[in-house]
Amino acid sequence: MSSEEAIPDFWSVVPAGGSGTRLWPLSRRSAPKFLQDLTGSGRSLLQDTAARLTPLSQDRLVVVTGILHADAVREQLPELAEDRLLVEPSPRDSMPAIALAAATIERIDPDAVLGSFAADHVIGQPETFRRCVREAVQVARAGALVTLGIQPSYPSTGFGYIEVGGPWRVDGAPSAHRVDTFVEKPDRATAERYLAGGRHRWNAGIFVVRAAVLLEMLGTWHPDLVEGARLIAAEPRRIQDVWPSMTKIAIDHAVAEPAAAAGKVAVIPGDFPWDDVGDFASLATLLEESGDHPGLRILGPRDQVISQDSSGVVAAHAGRTVVTLGVPDVVVIDTVDALLVTTRERVQDVKGIVETLQRIGREDLT
Repeated sequence: MSSEEAIPDFWSVVPAGGSGTRLWPLSRRSAPKFLQDLTGSGRSLLQDTAARLTPLSQDRLVVVTGILHADAVREQLPELAEDRLLVEPSPRDSMPAIALAAATIERIDPDAVLGSFAADHVIGQPETFRRCVREAVQVARAGALVTLGIQPSYPSTGFGYIEVGGPWRVDGAPSAHRVDTFVEKPDRATAERYLAGGRHRWNAGIFVVRAAVLLEMLGTWHPDLVEGARLIAAEPRRIQDVWPSMTKIAIDHAVAEPAAAAGKVAVIPGDFPWDDVGDFASLATLLEESGDHPGLRILGPRDQVISQDSSGVVAAHAGRTVVTLGVPDVVVIDTVDALLVTTRERVQDVKGIVETLQRIGREDLT
């Protein structure tokens, strides 16, 4: 059997939510980053995610998204079966979304293994990525919750970390290890210590587990979520009544952290390029440097940008020419209704601008 053949009992779950506020004004509530082409590939991040997962699960792909984005998801993924798009009435973080997908899949295939993959991450070397997922499936079949831990390339203070323990011995998964703990985003000194020590991996929020095992684990700490998810899966029309009462919580806090403390979480080292495209500095690393403008990365029409003695990132999406002159590490994002000018050093603060716009009543811009 070819290593790229689909895994018979494997389902891909793609939670497609969030608004990517640090990528404003490109990313908005009505057009979040997962619906956009942020790498110049000609496909949105959601479409890239689906294409990356298809060799593993074929048509066993389930997308969970909000009511505001359901039509756009259907338009971007026309091959997605109607019953494989689950629509949340309101955002309640990742755990309710994944629990609903798990309960839905469990009714179709009680022995199914599911993998949860964010819709808005950029992953390189897709064959290496899929090899890691295949190892994770082997461990998950034995009853573990499995995560993929990304090799840190710098001492990031913006990601959570996974502390890697001893080997987890399962046939077909030679690189599996135990997870000792999940660690919150560290300060700079701690992140540097993690990078130097070699025992910590970035937590990319990728999880592989049997659907029934996930619901069983979740039932230990949040039985209301399991009850609600199974009720909606059995009677989808009840979602409007049940959904608002489900606990708003991320899968890391709901299951991964307590399960790791109980010795039930394994990690597969993910030695492939990965980025969550969390801000414009991150985006800059994914774009090729412009040949006509050394030091400058351009997203969108290149003929709309004129630059001299400048570096950074420019996105010209408003149909007008953007000119930068003698500005190092600049970020210029030009859209039809908003213009952002900042520096790469301040890109993490863009989220605060979105909060300001909401506070002053300019939600039309968010």
